[in-house]
Amino acid sequence: MSEEVMQRDIHAVVKAAIEEHGATREAMIPILSGVNQAFGHIPPEAYDEIRHQIHNPGNGVLVSNSQLYALASFYHMLSTEPLGKHVIRFCESAPCHVVGGRELLQALKDALKLQPGETSADKQWSLLTTSCLGICGVGPVILVDDDVYGNVTPEQLPEILAKYE
Repeated sequence: MSEEVMQRDIHAVVKAAIEEHGATREAMIPILSGVNQAFGHIPPEAYDEIRHQIHNPGNGVLVSNSQLYALASFYHMLSTEPLGKHVIRFCESAPCHVVGGRELLQALKDALKLQPGETSADKQWSLLTTSCLGICGVGPVILVDDDVYGNVTPEQLPEILAKYE
């Protein structure tokens, strides 16, 4: 994708997100989420574009690139780096850990040949950890793209991963 095409696409995606969520400080996370969803991550050029489109001192909307990056890097569901086609989020909270999470994480690392935070060379998979997915009663839990899997055992992983190949 050429730089010009990428910039035009970023402009259009940011504009659509602002039209949907508004040009306010409160809308920064939904706007970043829209960009993340469109590109699979938040490209560095998007921070300039978001700031350009919503920064309005006359209306009290003061936004800097560093504020936008801080939000994007703080929230685990947003990514500042390109991710694989399929993103696996592994819950590493204590409730998941005590019911087999350690073994499940090892099985994920072995199956994908990745460490947490890595993306496969073929850009097929990213393995991320998160502190909680909010469904502790069915741990251990993984989220593959938008699909939640609870009570996962290492033996179930091949069947789960095969759905995404």
